[in-house]
Amino acid sequence: MKIERKGMKKFKILLPFVSIIYITMTVSQIADVITRLDEIVQQCRSSQNRMGYFAALYKRMTIAVKDSILQHTFEDENRMDRLDVVFAQRYLDAFDAYNSGNPCSKSWKFTFDCSKENDLIVIQHLLLGVNTHINLDLAIASASVAPGDAINGLSSDFNRINAVIASQIDGVQEALSQVWLPLRLLGKIVNGSEKAVLNFSIDKARETSWSNALLLSAMDKEQQDFYIQQMDEVVYKLAQGIQSPGFLAEMLTKAIHATEYDDISRTINLIDTTVVD
Repeated sequence: MKIERKGMKKFKILLPFVSIIYITMTVSQIADVITRLDEIVQQCRSSQNRMGYFAALYKRMTIAVKDSILQHTFEDENRMDRLDVVFAQRYLDAFDAYNSGNPCSKSWKFTFDCSKENDLIVIQHLLLGVNTHINLDLAIASASVAPGDAINGLSSDFNRINAVIASQIDGVQEALSQVWLPLRLLGKIVNGSEKAVLNFSIDKARETSWSNALLLSAMDKEQQDFYIQQMDEVVYKLAQGIQSPGFLAEMLTKAIHATEYDDISRTINLIDTTVVD
């Protein structure tokens, strides 16, 4: 069954005995991004899909970036608006390609594949999404918005947007820890150092993303395409480390997993709606 309507936004249709349909949508402003992310969150809640965990976190991140723009946090608000949209489009394109059976980056495919695994804890699912989006997508989006020498002027705002992202991750981890107490045994993801949690360091990811943005901004299209493939391989390997963090970490994640909600929709709603002080 195929539904087409002029001017219709891309969305997923959930009907008995009807296949899920994804219609291509290009976002042009942050408000469009938030709307689309909310659609994904609600779709994933309805279908009990763990892909909704990161989508809910990402929605929070995007709202926080929008608020920061309105509060004049960034040096160049118009540029940050464009960066946020280009950044988000990469995730949305990967999400829709994967769910339509079309190719997407190796690291996003692995991240989305992991959403089908029941033995990973919620934080692992969130980190898998954060890893790919920062280590791969943010560097590419930054070089696209500020090519050539313009990339140097993006440095301060690049750090600011990462600070906004980090604050949302920290807040959500704290909120989840209040519900699932064993999660407090896990180190803070946002800890002001490069100490890794489940083989992931957000500070290291930010540094790596910026280094890659600098390199990409100086390349031509052919060079970028080749280099992005190499980046994708590295991010994929990092994702494997998050999925399988080692014996001791896996013992801890099992204890955490035992306390988490069985209801995926309930967990998505918790990430999406919890108030972080």
